Amino acid sequence: MSIAPPPSLSDIREWLRAQPSLTGAAPTLDLAELPEDPEPLFVDWIGEAAESGVAEPHTATLATVDDDGIPDARTLILKNVDAEGWSFAGARSSRKSQQIAARPAAALNFWWQPLRRAVRVRGMIREASPVESAADLAARSTEARGGIAPGEWVLWRIVATRVEFWQGSADRNHNRIIYRRAEGGWQRTVMGSITGVESDQIVDGRA
Repeated sequence: MSIAPPPSLSDIREWLRAQPSLTGAAPTLDLAELPEDPEPLFVDWIGEAAESGVAEPHTATLATVDDDGIPDARTLILKNVDAEGWSFAGARSSRKSQQIAARPAAALNFWWQPLRRAVRVRGMIREASPVESAADLAARSTEARGGIAPGEWVLWRIVATRVEFWQGSADRNHNRIIYRRAEGGWQRTVMGSITGVESDQIVDGRA
């Protein structure tokens, strides 16, 4: 089998346009089964991603903001998700930690290509307790704990204000299930081919 040569800088635009997209197979969406909160739906989706053979479905891109107001992004591992938030960890001396300390807000993005699915989480960041951070460090392998001083490891949580579940559609009328935090709960809207509309349609709201 012949292997296509890599693109050159002069033809990268045409090469990018020629690459296939939305090549996966999207599962059926059932609006009647949507939970009131985003966390159970996320657990369902990440579980389906793992069952479908997605490699490392718990990896995500975390975006923060630096001192100049410029977004900064990196890939990391999700540690937990529950009613308190989406958890991740790192060294207190890291650039990520310094940016969080100055501007405690972030966005988290998951992409599961075989299912044409992505999840976007936005919100404020809270540092977990020292006990929780120490427990997360203790759960790492001996090699992964090497060189980390006491108190240097931090567990953070994104307390989500908006969670979007995106599922790609071949007609480009992509499906979105959006949870926005409201007083006393979540407001849920959907848009795309599953509703037949291209703008937000409120499906359920709780105050």
